Amino acid sequence: MSLPPNTLDYWRAELDSGRVSSRELTELALQAALNSSEAPSTFIAVHAATARATADAMDLLRAASVPLPALAGIPISIKDLFDEAGQITRAGSVVRNDAAPAQRDSTVVERLRRAGAVIIGRTNMTEFAYSGLGLNPHYGTPRNPWDRQTGRIPGGSSSGAAISMTEGAAAAAIGTDTGGSVRIPSALCGLTGFKPTARRVPLDGVLPLSPSLDSIGPLARSVSCCAQLDAVLSGNSHMNLRMVPLANRCLAVPRTLVFDGIDATVAAAFDAACSTLSRAGARLVEIEVPEFAELAHINRQGGFIAAESWAWHADMLATREAEYDPRVAARIRRGAAIGAVDYITLLSERRRWIAGVQQRLADTGCDAFLLPTVPVVAPPIAALRDSDDLYGSTNLLMLRNPTLINFVDGCALSVPCHKPGDAPVGLMIAGLHGHDEQVLRLGVAVEAALSHAA
Repeated sequence: MSLPPNTLDYWRAELDSGRVSSRELTELALQAALNSSEAPSTFIAVHAATARATADAMDLLRAASVPLPALAGIPISIKDLFDEAGQITRAGSVVRNDAAPAQRDSTVVERLRRAGAVIIGRTNMTEFAYSGLGLNPHYGTPRNPWDRQTGRIPGGSSSGAAISMTEGAAAAAIGTDTGGSVRIPSALCGLTGFKPTARRVPLDGVLPLSPSLDSIGPLARSVSCCAQLDAVLSGNSHMNLRMVPLANRCLAVPRTLVFDGIDATVAAAFDAACSTLSRAGARLVEIEVPEFAELAHINRQGGFIAAESWAWHADMLATREAEYDPRVAARIRRGAAIGAVDYITLLSERRRWIAGVQQRLADTGCDAFLLPTVPVVAPPIAALRDSDDLYGSTNLLMLRNPTLINFVDGCALSVPCHKPGDAPVGLMIAGLHGHDEQVLRLGVAVEAALSHAA
C-alpha cells in the first residue's frame, strides 16, 4: 500500500470533505516509507510516531471545524540536510553519525510544521549534496521508477526526495538545489520541481554545500503544488498564480551548449513540446548565449561549490576522509587550491557573466528561457558505480543545463514533457533573479498546454 499520486489540492479536498483522514493518508505513506522495494535507500530516517501524532492532531482540529493552514494533514518528506530538533543532520553521510542532534528546527521545517504538514521522514541524498546523479555508497541508491529492472539513477542530489514521491511515501518533497538537485531528479523521475531564486527561502539550519548558490525548493505533482509549497517555504502568502495566456508570450530557446550531447529521446520530447507551445500561441525565439559556453572555463578550478564546501569540510576531511564517499571527497578537495585572489576573481566574473546573460534575454524581449532540463534520460546505476570516468563525465552532463540558472542567480521550473509510458523527460522554464512568480505563472500555462496535447 502507498499514497496514490495526486496533487495537494486533491488531498486537501479529500481531507476537508471527510472522505479520507490525515491518519489514513499517513499510514499509507508510512507503509511505503518502511516497506516498499526502495524504502531502505529512500529514507535515512522515518518519523513514524511523530507523523502519526501530527496526523491525529490535524484530524481532531479538522473535526472541530478549526480553520487549518495550507498543508494540514498532508504527508511531506524532507531532505537529510534540514535541521529538525532532536535529529542528527547527516546529509547522506556516515561521517556525521556521532554529530549532536539539532537543538532546533531549521526555518524550513518550522514553516512546514506551522503549515500543518505531516513530516514522514528524512530522505536519502548524494553525500553532502555534491553530485547530480544520486548515488550513495553508504545508504544505497534508490532506483528510478522508469525501467526499474535495469536499475537507473534517480538523479541527485535530492534522490530520496523524488523516490519518496514515486513510491507513494509522500505527497510532495522538499529538496535543495545548488546546481540542479531539485530539477534533475524531477526531470528523470517524471515530477515537477521548482528551484527558486537563492535566498528566497531562508537557509537557516540547512547544512550548506555552497552558500553562494544553495536554494531550497519543492518536488511535486504539478506547478500549482510547487507554488503552494514555495509560498509556505518563502513565507510569501500573497503569490498570484493566475495563469498567463501563452498567446504572444516570448520564450527564448538558447542554442549555445544546452543541446550538446542530447539523446534522441530528449530531443524528440523537447521538439514536440516546443511545437505544442507554438500551437498554443507562444513565440519561441532561438538565440545564442555565448556566456553559457564560458561557464566551464570560469568554474575550471571547481567554482563556488569547491571553494565553499572546502571551507566547511577542511577540518573534517583532515581527520575522517576515509569515511567519505571518495568521489565526493575528491571534488571537495579541489577547493584547497582556490586562493583568495581566485575567489575574488570568481565573484567578479560572475557579476560580469550575469549581466551578459541578462542582456541577451532583454534583447529578445522574451519572458524566460526554455531548454531541456537535462540532455539525456536516466542512465543505469551499475555502469556509473563501476567507472570513475563515466561517473565524472555523466555528472557534468547532468548538471550542465541546470547549473547555468544557479550561476545566473535565477529561478526555474522543470515540468514533465514526455508522452505517458515513455522515459521521463523534463522541460525547463527559467527566469532571471526574482522572477519567481512570473516563472510559476508561465509554468501553469505550459503545463496546461502540454497536458492537453498528451
